[in-house]
Amino acid sequence: MKKNIIEETERFVRKELGDDVTGHDWFHVDRVRRNALHICKQEGKGDPFIIEMAALLHDIPDEKLNESMEKGEQKLHSFLESLPIGTIAKAHIKKIVNTISFKGGHTSKLETVEAEIVQDADRLDAIGAIGIARVFAFGGKKGQPIYDPGIQIRREMSLEEYRNGKSTSIHHFYEKLLKLRDLLNTKTAKDMAEERHRMMEAFLDQFFSEWNGREL
Repeated sequence: MKKNIIEETERFVRKELGDDVTGHDWFHVDRVRRNALHICKQEGKGDPFIIEMAALLHDIPDEKLNESMEKGEQKLHSFLESLPIGTIAKAHIKKIVNTISFKGGHTSKLETVEAEIVQDADRLDAIGAIGIARVFAFGGKKGQPIYDPGIQIRREMSLEEYRNGKSTSIHHFYEKLLKLRDLLNTKTAKDMAEERHRMMEAFLDQFFSEWNGREL
């Protein structure tokens, strides 16, 4: 039964996000799912079914990928209601999906180990080599410049400012990505994050070396 539900969920997510070009496509979702299950196994805690379902569905209601937050939430609700799983499990999955986002640092308190694991898996995919690729894919789609030294890094911001304020792809490293390593919940994810964090720091060093002409 659970295997069939997972497969149905995979088909739903592929249909909804398969053509995404902002770094929130099926391959991102699958990486998050695989990392979440790996963390679950290494940590030896959490319900693998709840973790896998929440990982698969975590981007479905994202307001960036829907006409509105309300329509995204309705999409998630309607799909969960179509599944032959218990009310408690549905509520748990929905709670995880609705609380793990970064939201400019305005994060919700996580109440379960399953939520911590899915959040860690999602954040791991936002850093390292994949994270670098995704930030420029998203910035290009959003119409942001690669970098503009005249724009100030936003240290504190509201959710509205985080979503719609003026920024650049390079600024996003300082406004979010470089913060994620220290916001992870599990030891497994923290260990996985170290090399990815160093890669981003090395990339930024090289970027500014080339930007400022120090290699000439």
